[in-house]
Amino acid sequence: IVPKRAATDLTRVAAEYTGLSQLGARIDVARRFGENREYGVRFNGGAYSGNTQINNQSRDALVGAFAFDFRGERFRATVDVVSQYESFTAPSRPFLVAAGVAMPAAPSGSSNVTQTWEWSQAADQSALLRTEYDILPDLTFFADLGGGLTQVDRLFGTPTITNAAGNTTSTPGYYKFNVNRLTYDAGLRGTFHTGEVRHAVALQASRYQDWIYRGIVNASSAVLSNIYSPVAQPSQYVPAPTQVPKISQSTLGGVALADTLSAFGERLQLTLGLRWQQIASDNFSTTGAITSAYNTSAVTPMAGLVVKPWDNVALYANYIQGLSKGDVAPAAASNAGEVLAPYIAQQFEVGAKVDFGKIATTLSLFQIQKPFAQLVNTVYTASGQQTNRGLEIKVFGEIVPSVRVLGGVALLDARLSSTSNAATNGNVAIGAPVFKGTLNLEWDTPFVNGLTLGAGVITTSSQYVNATNTQSIPTWTTLSLDARYRTVLGKTPVVFRGAVQNVLDNS
Repeated sequence: IVPKRAATDLTRVAAEYTGLSQLGARIDVARRFGENREYGVRFNGGAYSGNTQINNQSRDALVGAFAFDFRGERFRATVDVVSQYESFTAPSRPFLVAAGVAMPAAPSGSSNVTQTWEWSQAADQSALLRTEYDILPDLTFFADLGGGLTQVDRLFGTPTITNAAGNTTSTPGYYKFNVNRLTYDAGLRGTFHTGEVRHAVALQASRYQDWIYRGIVNASSAVLSNIYSPVAQPSQYVPAPTQVPKISQSTLGGVALADTLSAFGERLQLTLGLRWQQIASDNFSTTGAITSAYNTSAVTPMAGLVVKPWDNVALYANYIQGLSKGDVAPAAASNAGEVLAPYIAQQFEVGAKVDFGKIATTLSLFQIQKPFAQLVNTVYTASGQQTNRGLEIKVFGEIVPSVRVLGGVALLDARLSSTSNAATNGNVAIGAPVFKGTLNLEWDTPFVNGLTLGAGVITTSSQYVNATNTQSIPTWTTLSLDARYRTVLGKTPVVFRGAVQNVLDNS
């Protein structure tokens, strides 16, 4: 995410009402100072509170972001500090499905089996300093330093559907998660020419570290309910963990060199690069003993090509390979927070973009190979390799005066291979729909100046929820409607927005 730096002074406020009674307010204030307006400050803040559209659920949230930037003749710097807090009562959780159980039909979207005495709180603070200095007109040195702290306290369980009638069971637990993060990098960016070829070169060294802490105390008994008729159960006393030991730590380091060569007025661009990467991860028991350790390094390549045979047409192809930190076991796993082994992933992609003026379209074909992991008897573990092959088509722009479109379709063939269970080799990957389509339209009405009406449709084909492909959720489609009205009150520009999601109330 690249924070926006305000080029001019601005003051914006917003108020919103969502769900059953979720009220919110936002503010965005920016100012520039100095003889040449070289100093800038910006503050974004928001507060939200009230009941959501989910039964028995309420949400409170606070967010604040402060940004400072300096734009000198040769030196530039930015500082971003962000603080976020969010709490839920009766937080909705994803469902697990017991093996061999026929998948029940989806309940009402407002149904909630989480008890009113279950809750979740999360707080996150982060800061990032970026600096760059122009050593020469065509050579820039940069260095960045950042870090963050995430703290999660929660008392809830992850429900498992136990039969086709929709009965569920869950064992609440009092969890404490702390994640500390530190990152820093430095490098050079420069440009030069060799004959008619322009080179844009970047050299970067980087390092990232994180430490994950977790403490758990489980409830003494399970909570039983039903997705169609949730059952209120007596509250249980679950004490907070008295210890929150470190369960994993990871260090990612690397050096990357890339060169983008441009020729023929940038109608031909070729990017070549190499990265040396090293990943070290340790997992710990509650006593502090190392239970598993990984230390892997690799040199990985990347290449990209862009050809513009005509001014409005760009053809591209790219390949990238990278060493990645292993997946982190999710909260629903009994080994939550554990880091799996590092892996090398690779991606191929070819595509085209055509700009017709007021409307443009893109086409891409891709293949991604990476390991996949899943819950096996509540333990999150690497289980083989997943290969995703797909096609994406997107269209965006103004199709006729005052009517704009943004939409696309995606076809995906995601398959499992080299799995720990030979019966799952060649099966469709979990949560990978074969088809997904989106269509969003906006119309600037001629009968009310400043009024824009919109509609959006999302459709997703069926998806498997287990690696054996015996359980699946059906195809679903939603329709949403929205309106936007721009006007001026006094001398202040004002925008009113309204939206209704899932108008047809599809489950």
